[in-house]
Order: sequence, then C-alpha cells, then structure tokens
Amino acid sequence: MRERGVRLWTYSDEQQEDENVRFLKPFRFGAIPSLIKDAFKARIIDSSYFAIEHPHKLLLPAWIISKLLLRFEWVKIFHDGSLPSRYPHFSRLEKILVRAAVRSVTEFIVVNEKLRDWLRDELGVKQKISVISSLLPLPPDAFDVSLQESLVKTISRHEKRVCSIGVFIPGYGFKEVADAVAQIRLESGEDIGLVLVDCGYVRNPKFESEVFADRDWITVVANVPQSTVMQILKSSDLFVRAFGLESYGLSRVEAIWCGVPVVATRAGETRGMLLYDYGDQAGLVRQMKAALLNSSQRETLHWSAVFQKEAEANLQELINMIGVEV
Repeated sequence: MRERGVRLWTYSDEQQEDENVRFLKPFRFGAIPSLIKDAFKARIIDSSYFAIEHPHKLLLPAWIISKLLLRFEWVKIFHDGSLPSRYPHFSRLEKILVRAAVRSVTEFIVVNEKLRDWLRDELGVKQKISVISSLLPLPPDAFDVSLQESLVKTISRHEKRVCSIGVFIPGYGFKEVADAVAQIRLESGEDIGLVLVDCGYVRNPKFESEVFADRDWITVVANVPQSTVMQILKSSDLFVRAFGLESYGLSRVEAIWCGVPVVATRAGETRGMLLYDYGDQAGLVRQMKAALLNSSQRETLHWSAVFQKEAEANLQELINMIGVEV
C-alpha cells in the first residue's frame, strides 16, 4: 500500500509489525505522533467512533487542532444509526464537541439517507455528503478457517442451532432471543441451541446472568475473528438480529452469504429477511418458528447474489472517494 501512497491505521491492543499498517491503542494519545508523521496535507478516510458518534473529550479536540495545523483533508465515514436518538441526551460539552467536529470535516460518507438527512437538518452540515452502504465484499479467505474442535462439539450437540451477534447490553436483544428460544424449546420439544457471538467491548455481568438464567443450551463466543464468525454462521440453522437501531446491519447480510435464513427487526437492511417490530416478543417468536420450520434456500441464494453485487459496487465507490488507484 505504501507505494500507492496509502497507509492503514487500525486500533489494536497488540502491537504488530506491518510496514503498511500502523496499530494504535484504542482511545490513547498515540494517534497524535502518528498524525504528525503521516498526516501532513494527507487525505484521511476516517471510520473511527471517537469523533462525532462517541465524542472523546480529549482526543477529539486534539484531532480538530491537528487538522488545522497539519492541513489534512478529513473524510468522515458515518456508521452509527443510534446517534440521532442518543444526541439529545448528550451533555452540553459533548454537543459542543460534536458540532465543532462537524464543522471541521471536509466531507462525509454516510451509510443511509436517514443519517444524511439528520446531519443536514439537526447539525446543519453544509459539506458534501455521499451515501455509501457499509456492505463490502468479504476477503477471499473469509471462510478459510476451521473451528476449534471443542467449539464444534459444543455447537453440534444440539439438533438445531440459532445464532445472534451483538453485545451484552439490553438494546442488542440477547435476552429477547434467549427467551424466544426457551419458549420454542418448551412448546416444540425440539433440542435447539443458541450461540451468542459477543463483540466484547462492554461487560454487564448482571445483564449476562439474566440472559443465561441457568440455560445450559446457550454458548457464548467472544472476541473471535470474522472468519470464525462466518463458520459459526454456516453451522447455524437461523440467524437472529434483535437490535433496534441498525444503521445497516452487516451481520444480517453475512448470514445470508452463509446460506442462513435471517429474522431481524425492521431497521437497517431488511431485504430477504423475516421481519418483526423491535420489542414485539410474540412477533419475534412467530418469525423464528417460521424460519426454523421452512427456510427457502432458493430465496437466500438470490439475495446473496444481490448483496454481493452491491458490495462490489460499494467498494468501487470507496476506492473512488479515496482517490488512489489500487
């Protein structure tokens, strides 16, 4: 990438060696020396969360000042569909930081029209806003991994398997999915297991205990690479995404790419999926039963091809936005 004038920054607690990639510790000031070294008059495509979505009280002002001094272009990719509902509850300082950051951005890329309209109407954004979905093609080796034997044994002990991806906080719906599986198990007598893939950036032990509730048919997998997640999805009979604030919902499409039917809320991407309203537990149970009873492989394959084509188009748009031949 360096010979093309491109360098990737990514957050990682582990410092790895790669001449093309700079590994930064999350929410630390190590980004400032890296800015000084790499960012003078550069074009930065920023997909992080510390600016605007979750304004860091120290890092964000330092970033804004660095932009003035180093004169780099700041292209902000805006992912978080929950910000419009969270922003009214921000502190006065957080709102000041968000508005200062918005004024500093050179141009925006957002994942849907709703976010674009909110930025214009609520924050008064005048800069260029491009709408490009978060959906990108999977890397060629996305499926080239074998699950650990212990995990295969744990998952395969049940006749059917439901998978959900998220975080152990109430809004992500792990409890609702677990309760739905418990109800279906009781009513049908089927041996259904639940695999929860924990993204792992927050812990809530009290809520976790409510989800588990002595249910030995629940398996939790935390902080695993995408290739492992894809194999877990492939081994599942159903994927459920019970989050109500999706801006897009990549995991929904990834499940379809794995040939798995999807039950999801009416938020973000919904094509080719069985839908219910967030908070409607009866609707969730009904759609899960329908998917487990009769999934259409032909329809799943159709939407898999549609999403693959769209992902490739999105990637080309992003390449054009970066402005570097790859």
